[in-house]
Amino acid sequence: MTAKLILGTEIREQILEEITAEVKALKEEYGKVPGLVTILVGANPASISYVTLKIQTAHRVGFKEVQDSQPVDISEADLLALIDKYNKDDSINGILVQLPLPKHINEKKVLNAIDPDKDVDGFHPVNVGRLMIGGSEVKFPPCTPAGIQEMIVRAGVETKGAEVVVVGRSNIVGKPIANMMLQKGPGANATVTVVHTGTKNMEAHCKRADILIVAAGVPGLVKPEWIKPGACVIDVGVNRVGEKVSEKTGKKIAILKGDVDFDAAKEIAGSITPVPGGVGPMTITMLMKNTLKSMKFQLGIG
Repeated sequence: MTAKLILGTEIREQILEEITAEVKALKEEYGKVPGLVTILVGANPASISYVTLKIQTAHRVGFKEVQDSQPVDISEADLLALIDKYNKDDSINGILVQLPLPKHINEKKVLNAIDPDKDVDGFHPVNVGRLMIGGSEVKFPPCTPAGIQEMIVRAGVETKGAEVVVVGRSNIVGKPIANMMLQKGPGANATVTVVHTGTKNMEAHCKRADILIVAAGVPGLVKPEWIKPGACVIDVGVNRVGEKVSEKTGKKIAILKGDVDFDAAKEIAGSITPVPGGVGPMTITMLMKNTLKSMKFQLGIG
């Protein structure tokens, strides 16, 4: 039996509609909307593309969106001063600095300069600590892990007592999603194992998983025989493995593959995310959700 597809494209639409409705209600009651600033340094084409998508999504859900583009030679001191300005701006609830930054700027120093209560990416050490404590301490879970958890919940997959195996231990996906899945509460309460390049017999661990979350960045790493029949498989990998010509536009586009052998895995798993169209669309969506949460915290209703 072919697995049920968990489509990030569909879940994204549901969540964005929910956010739009809530923003409208907040505007009517409080006379303001969430404010998001995106700071772009230089003109990296990939960064411009990603920032543009963030801006479009923010406008769609009714946010105040400020795009602050800076020259590639801006000094570190000037960039830190810019962040400080937005930290003090009550109309701004979320601050994003698009990475990568030029080599003369210390990325860690810049990200740590953002007010943790406006760090809607969830990367500030304070927010990492809040996530570790869990419960009501959590303000902004990192966007990709938050999207993964949202997909699992909305797909109706039971997490309480489930065996969850996370493949990969990055600070952006692997570590935070493992932490989130073991916390007390809905969409969690699982037993979590993290496997990585130092793990002995990775296959044996994966075979135990009721929920298998793969974020290794290695195309086709997880073979179908590693998957427990009926398991929920979340493939976070987005790997460029070549190019092809689009039938619609005639232009070259990237061929993307996940970390899981999708075609074979979907005949074994109970549910699975495709690549593309799975986890990817959820990241910016959860960024919008975090920005809305930030405004609600500011209003004392979060």
